[in-house]
Amino acid sequence: MTTISGMPAHVLLVHAIVVLAPLVALLEILCAVWPAARRRFVWLVLALAAITTVLTPLTTSAGDWLYSQQQQPTDILITHANRGQWMIAYSVALLVVAIALAVLHRLESRSDKRRTITTAIVAIVALVVGVSSIVAVVRIGDAGSEAVWGRQT
Repeated sequence: MTTISGMPAHVLLVHAIVVLAPLVALLEILCAVWPAARRRFVWLVLALAAITTVLTPLTTSAGDWLYSQQQQPTDILITHANRGQWMIAYSVALLVVAIALAVLHRLESRSDKRRTITTAIVAIVALVVGVSSIVAVVRIGDAGSEAVWGRQT
């Protein structure tokens, strides 16, 4: 997919990633540390993580096409393109955490046995993946906006 109604698809799809990835990250952290949130939101988080994982390669592919339209890409555009490739790994990591949260939720709903160590491990992983994903989105987006608009300081 290269264009949508004549506009570069990357320009439209990237907004979904910029919203969804941090939202998923924050919801995963919330679900990991607060059991009531996990009971209420775990399936929504899993669905949003899956959507993010599907949209990310579409967005990067559209970005690759847009990049190929440049005669001489600037250094910051090259940086943005390289960083953009990172997002696939972060999206998959967010999906893995969402699956782990769903499995933890199912285990908790089937028995009253406390799973303190498992819950702690999932919470730590959710925190690390979530924070690093948000930082990655900001770094990728910063390079992309600088490539388009220049440094606005």
